[in-house]
Amino acid sequence: MALDHATTDFLKQLAGTGGKPLHEMSVTEARALGTFLAELYGKGPDVARVEEATIPAEDGASFPARVLVPTGTPRGVLIYFHGGGWVLGTLDEFDTLGRELAARTGCTVVLPAYRLAPEHRYPTAARDAYATLRWVAARMPGLPVVVAGDSAGGNLSAVVAQRARDENGPAVALQVLVYPVTDCDLDRDSYLDPENQLMLTRDAVAWFWDHYVPDRAQRANPDASPLRAADLSGLPPALVLTAEHDVLRDEGEEYARRLRQAGVPVELRRFEGQMHVFFTLVNVLPGSAAALALIAETVERRLE
Repeated sequence: MALDHATTDFLKQLAGTGGKPLHEMSVTEARALGTFLAELYGKGPDVARVEEATIPAEDGASFPARVLVPTGTPRGVLIYFHGGGWVLGTLDEFDTLGRELAARTGCTVVLPAYRLAPEHRYPTAARDAYATLRWVAARMPGLPVVVAGDSAGGNLSAVVAQRARDENGPAVALQVLVYPVTDCDLDRDSYLDPENQLMLTRDAVAWFWDHYVPDRAQRANPDASPLRAADLSGLPPALVLTAEHDVLRDEGEEYARRLRQAGVPVELRRFEGQMHVFFTLVNVLPGSAAALALIAETVERRLE
């Protein structure tokens, strides 16, 4: 199936800006791209309350977070780890998506601004992500917790779920993995398919890995490549979303299969005609709304 019309039109609009490929950009230039995209999303729905918080990190430092509290009594807490290859992304860029998740799921949404590479390389992001889970469990006891994220954020969600299991940490009711990075192998078919070299290319993924985990040997560690964990049993139920035209498609779907083989309840949905980043293009691509609806339905069902 080809890309849907909305995606094709969006790519034409983006091409008209004349920007160079991401892997040829400096980190500063790449981060400006996120600011440009955020301007397209709009404000997002109102929530009952917005809190700016500070989360203590494992190394004695700290990092900010935004807490979006929905109207009514929250049915749970959804921690959303944003994408951006562990290098890009700010709270403001993901505020609209966070508001949509709060309004649609009825959960309090926590958006952590985990520290980014290359200023803070592996395993800082993974450790900040787990610190966020512990902070949420301590601050909002009694509420079921969902860990969710897209791309590198999906990677962090999977890593957090594994660490919580291994260390008998806070309980996770559901993991929502949106086209997650699960492995450092860039030679899968989805990486080599020319039709998938769109907003995220094989070269761009290599650029992200080089910034986050420059030591190639460390990339095989399960807290960098969760697919490489020896045992996936005992993990929380998972909703895994992939996009047809995405270099990350195969590793996300393989992670879902491995979870199933380990006895973990998994729902896998491939979004046909979609590319990487479709989910976060809120109010831009119809595929984003469809994915949000699926997540909201799954969260409601699992938290009942």
